[in-house]
Amino acid sequence: MKYKSIVATRRGGPDVLEIRENELRDPGAGEVRIKVLATAVGRTDINYRYGLSPFSPKVPFVPGYEIVGAVDALGAGVSRVAVGERVAALTSYGGYTEVIYLKQEHLVPVPAGLDPAEAATLVLNYVSAYQMLHRVAKAAAGNTALVIGASGGVGTALLELGRLADLKMYGTASASKHKLVTDLGAAPIDYRSRDFVEAVRQAEPDGVDFVFDGMGGEASDRGLKALRRGGKLVTYAAPVGFWKLLGGIFKLIGANLRPQVHTVASYGITALYLQDKRPFMEDLPRLFDLLAAGKIHPVISARLPLLEARRANEMLEAGQVAGNLVLVCPES
Repeated sequence: MKYKSIVATRRGGPDVLEIRENELRDPGAGEVRIKVLATAVGRTDINYRYGLSPFSPKVPFVPGYEIVGAVDALGAGVSRVAVGERVAALTSYGGYTEVIYLKQEHLVPVPAGLDPAEAATLVLNYVSAYQMLHRVAKAAAGNTALVIGASGGVGTALLELGRLADLKMYGTASASKHKLVTDLGAAPIDYRSRDFVEAVRQAEPDGVDFVFDGMGGEASDRGLKALRRGGKLVTYAAPVGFWKLLGGIFKLIGANLRPQVHTVASYGITALYLQDKRPFMEDLPRLFDLLAAGKIHPVISARLPLLEARRANEMLEAGQVAGNLVLVCPES
């Protein structure tokens, strides 16, 4: 039997994505075979495809940073999951596929009844937002925050989780996405027509407690000016080159030399996961509980069949996506 995957055959635009057939095999020791039900399309997939990130996998590779799927077969020694159980995993790449093989220690059970597409948005975007709010910033009720890039997948998650934490929030977005930002409980700022630092300072003369920046570069530099004295900038923009990564590290060190003025933290979910899986394994179930209770409602612009991954990538690159874009596979 065969299954299909979407493969980036070389560096470049969405046209480098091709459908490939693979032979189904039995899982190895400690391995689980999973039928993928949903995976999201994100900015890191694009950076990897172009080779912009120093962490880009070698081509050819299968993009896809996360999956939600159903366990199809177990390898020898697997005891944590059962056939038929739904699971989620942070993959970094490999998710654009009908079938994936993963070690059992990377799997998180998904409660029955959750929409696989909604659950998939939690694995990367909502865990990132939750950890930045509660593990990095340690935000508390009544704090003020600015989200730069508020209409994206992580940005909308930050707004929704920030509202749950009773934060007062501001979010930069184009005018066409202001209603979305407002609906998520934040005051929108049109970064194209107004200096967002000026807008924040007009509303919060002393500055905000936190700035969460998903854009990087000049946006981070400007974000520092929106902070109150002693405030914190948390940047989660994916690095787009070795020298920019190195420059960002030196800039971070320099910014933290005077913590009484402000501090800067750089967040990366995969770096944290590779260092210690425990936070991820604790936080994702918390988010599943919030989803099951109806306390969060992930913004999904579109759900496309897995085999339309090229079109999904085109949509994301063209700026046609607010919130999340999810690839889905039919359940057999």
